[in-house]
Amino acid sequence: MIAIVDYGMGNLRSVEKAFEYLGAQVKVTSNPGDILNSDAVVLPGVGAFADCMDRLISTGLDKAVAGLIEQGKPYLGICLGLQVLFEKSYEGGENAGLGLIKGEIVRLPDEVKVPHIGWNQLDVKQENPLLKGIAGNPNVYFVHSYHATSKEDVVVATTDYGTDFTSFICKENIYGVQFHPEKSGKIGLKILGNFLEIIK
Repeated sequence: MIAIVDYGMGNLRSVEKAFEYLGAQVKVTSNPGDILNSDAVVLPGVGAFADCMDRLISTGLDKAVAGLIEQGKPYLGICLGLQVLFEKSYEGGENAGLGLIKGEIVRLPDEVKVPHIGWNQLDVKQENPLLKGIAGNPNVYFVHSYHATSKEDVVVATTDYGTDFTSFICKENIYGVQFHPEKSGKIGLKILGNFLEIIK
């Protein structure tokens, strides 16, 4: 069973529907016990970094997610779910993240239209199980104003939008994508399907 973390915000239904379409057993939950007992966890996200972290901490979901990752189970962070993995964000002031990956979240450059909405290309830097069976540098769907800058060798792909920003990371059993696979058509479904294969 895959736990989709419900922290009171985020695009949960479309992520749930995408996994159900692929035949996965999923549970949208805000119960830390459900998360710790699941086979994998997905943290989708649309919204503000500080609000997300407040909800995760106040409900104990932060410790549940960290605990699941410590168990070696797969974690997939989507958009905000990638960003909260880092040490801090400068969205709406300076706010601490989960600190599971070294680096910070900064705003996209002023010279481009923000938020970055629409299709853009992944510039794949290294092979990854989530990209199995996907050739070249695929186009995926983005909606975001901030992006990760990593201080670790975790970058799987970058995307060019005023700057080469980190759009896909992987560290052991932690996967994070800045784009929305649930809105990225066949490519997105293939990525989510590959995540299911990792869980098996």
